[in-house]
Amino acid sequence: MLTLDIKGTLAKVITPSFGIPDQEFSTIRSLIRRYTEDWLQEREKGEHAWSMTPYDKPAVKQVQEIAKKAKIDGIKTIVWIGIGGSGLGPRVIQEAFESPLSPEFVLIDSIDPHTIAMHAAMIDWKSAMIVVVSKSGGTLETMSAFFALYEKLKTAVRFNPGSRVVAITDPHTGPLRSFALDQRMTVLPIPPNVGGRFCIFTPVGLLSLALLSGDVTAFCRGAKEMDTHCQETTLAKNPAASLASVQFLLDTRRGYPIRVIMPYGDRMMSLARWNQQLLAESLGKTETHNPIPLSAIGTQDQHSLLQQWMAGPRKTWHLFIRELDKPRYEVPRSVPQGFTYLSGKTFSQLLDACYEGTSQALTSVRRPHATISLQRLDEYHLGQLFFLLMSEVVYLGKLYRIDIYGQPAVEIGKQITKSILTKGIEQ
Repeated sequence: MLTLDIKGTLAKVITPSFGIPDQEFSTIRSLIRRYTEDWLQEREKGEHAWSMTPYDKPAVKQVQEIAKKAKIDGIKTIVWIGIGGSGLGPRVIQEAFESPLSPEFVLIDSIDPHTIAMHAAMIDWKSAMIVVVSKSGGTLETMSAFFALYEKLKTAVRFNPGSRVVAITDPHTGPLRSFALDQRMTVLPIPPNVGGRFCIFTPVGLLSLALLSGDVTAFCRGAKEMDTHCQETTLAKNPAASLASVQFLLDTRRGYPIRVIMPYGDRMMSLARWNQQLLAESLGKTETHNPIPLSAIGTQDQHSLLQQWMAGPRKTWHLFIRELDKPRYEVPRSVPQGFTYLSGKTFSQLLDACYEGTSQALTSVRRPHATISLQRLDEYHLGQLFFLLMSEVVYLGKLYRIDIYGQPAVEIGKQITKSILTKGIEQ
């Protein structure tokens, strides 16, 4: 079970001027009880459909069968094409589980011509398969990259190239679905009422994990167990409600609108960017109060941003994420004079010391921070973490009184872009 430590945000640790006094938690406890009951009632009515996706046994079976067939077919490269939640979620999975024993996982979430051309030239298409993900079936970046790379696949696999493609899209409608069925591709559904940033327990996350030989069942089990904890009406027993309360109180009562999401460990780098999108698209809808997420990574950003965090305007608070059980790899015992403090230390000890140094340094200047600790970065604990962070957004939506679904401002840019391209054709 992962743990959430919020001590570094409390008034008794960083003083009442900068931290949260217990009486402020007291005022929010009755709200959380009501909001939890509301959430459960809403789920019974079919709302928050993403929260039921870890329970979808047919989806688990489907992705396991596809992964098994890919192994039988000798697939060595997975070309995953998707953007937003369709790319960031699978990238988290890739960072955590890709290994020398798994297929190479090439994730394309860009239309930079250099990137597309490089991958088109470097991939061995005879042993590759494509997974293309677009809920609407018309995402500009995804579909343009897909059509370019599908041409390469067709050149290498002349007989039934559609059998080497999996399309994940709306189950009922959309141009990608129509094209995929016409080309005899495998089609997997994203439930219509599940948005891209909430789709990690749909075939989007499940297939990426299965293709990398991950334990999909353990991933869903972790989510389901976290779901039980997130239904607790007592604030102290509900990690999602606790984290949401800290976020809300630090922002609205202490003037810390910027949440720095900072994992310590390279395999969680994209997890910060995934949570950044989740918060920004779900809650970035008012000009008064809402969380402003900023992704960072330890230890690199200690050397680029810590000065700002320690001595700049008091606008940021930190959410650290760490793995407790890490691989054992040591610094040699024989090191030059002056470096004896490193002699024989494991890199796990060094990474932990850097985390402790940063968190204690922030405490020393009364800057708030909380920490999520995973025992290990495996399927079970990652499933817990994803579900915790998505559940937190539900509570934040209720606390801030913001509808967390939909992203109307994003659609404006998409419409303008399509208009520009359409005018180019007409001219």
